[in-house]
Order: sequence, then C-alpha cells, then structure tokens
Amino acid sequence: MNHTERESIAVSDTSGALAGAPAALTISGLQAWYGESHILHGVDLTVARGEVVTLLGRNGAGRTTTMRAIMGLTGRRTGSVRIGEKETILMSTHKIAHCGVGYCPEERAIFSSLSCEENLLLPPMVGESRYAMSLDEIYEMFPNLKERRMSQGTRLSGGEQQMLAVARILRTGANLLLLDEISEGLAPVIVQALARMILALKSRGYTVVMVEQNFRFAAPLADRFYVMEHGRIVEHFVARELESKMPVLHDLLGV
Repeated sequence: MNHTERESIAVSDTSGALAGAPAALTISGLQAWYGESHILHGVDLTVARGEVVTLLGRNGAGRTTTMRAIMGLTGRRTGSVRIGEKETILMSTHKIAHCGVGYCPEERAIFSSLSCEENLLLPPMVGESRYAMSLDEIYEMFPNLKERRMSQGTRLSGGEQQMLAVARILRTGANLLLLDEISEGLAPVIVQALARMILALKSRGYTVVMVEQNFRFAAPLADRFYVMEHGRIVEHFVARELESKMPVLHDLLGV
C-alpha cells in the first residue's frame, strides 16, 4: 500500500461528516523497541479528523505500545508518524503533545494530593484554544466531577478517576485523543457515561483512537477497526462490515 492509498483509507471507508476529511494521524512502517525487545513490526494505519478508531487485539499484541510510540514514549522507533501534516518520529514527547495530541494511559496518573479541580486546572495549553474545554463545559459533560470537585484524587472512585484523567486532557486543547483501556474494571453505569462522552466528543470534531479490550463498549462507537497481532495490523474494516467480520474476530480475539 503506497502513501496516497493509506491516507485515503479513512475517506473511502467512512461516510457522512468524514467524507473528504484529511488525515489527523498517519502511521507508516512504524517499528518500536523497548531496549532489545522488538515490539512493533511495521504498523500502518490512518485516522481521519473527526473519526473514532479502535485498536483491537489480545494482550501483548502491541496496541498500547502503538499508542506509546505515537507519543514517543517507547525506546527506539523508526518509520513515520504524522500528526496532520507534521512528521513527529524524531520529536520529543512534549513537542508531540504540542501538536494537539492528548494521551490517557491505562494507569490514569491522577495527582492524588490535589483536588479534582486542581487536577483540572494544572495542565498547560498544548493544542488549539477552540478545543480547550472550560471548567463549566467539563462539569456539564462530567456531573460527577462537579460534585467531587473539592475532593482529593485519592478519594475519587475508579470511575471518577477515569473521568478526571480524560477531562484533564480536554482542558489542554488537544483534539487527537489517545485513550488506552478507559473502560477497564469500571461499573456499567460509568462505562455508559464514557460511551456518551466519546459520542459527544465526536460531535464536537475531536478525533479519538481507542485501545479497548471491552468489545461491547468499543463496537457501537467506532467508525473503523484495526486488529493487531504480534506487533502488526492483521485486519482492518469499517463499522458496516462488523457483522460479517465477527467470525474473523472470534478467531483472533475470542469475542
């Protein structure tokens, strides 16, 4: 697949508001290492602006490493990672963030000694101001956080910590959001709230790339799916093909 074909995937395979949308993220031949361990073996994927894309795969398939490699958080990496029109493969992590990328890792990284609201006020602006949500907008999207705004991070439930981790990114103006297992271990009512959040973000023009083990959570939200195995993309399909791809997903993922 050549460069032009990769960039047109998101346009040709999606519909409605995404038709003709330029690429928010284009990855070509991405390889990554942790020390001597070679984890990614030539990952290629494209995400259109305003699109929700889910990376599926078993544990150890390379999904989280792909997210970390986008942010420059692995060891050595080669290939190409373009955020919009900017090549970022040689950039440091803080410069990648300033391209408008927000990463919510699985471990959440809440500042436990700060209140919920102090956590929200801490991040610097890294993206475009039109994408930076005010506290009022955050509290409208996450009523739980408004109720707990003066509570210390350690006193928040797991679901509230997850909401705070995502909300903190939305304060920065990032418009390309990398969300790693945000539904893991949470009560169904919180998972439903996170699903509503992703749909609301999509309606506002944000681009979302999710790593998810919870297939039932991811399936109704994504425009397209990539399936990873052994550090490579082994399947790629659009939402309308999901039903026909279920036998393949059963073999690859056990879903």
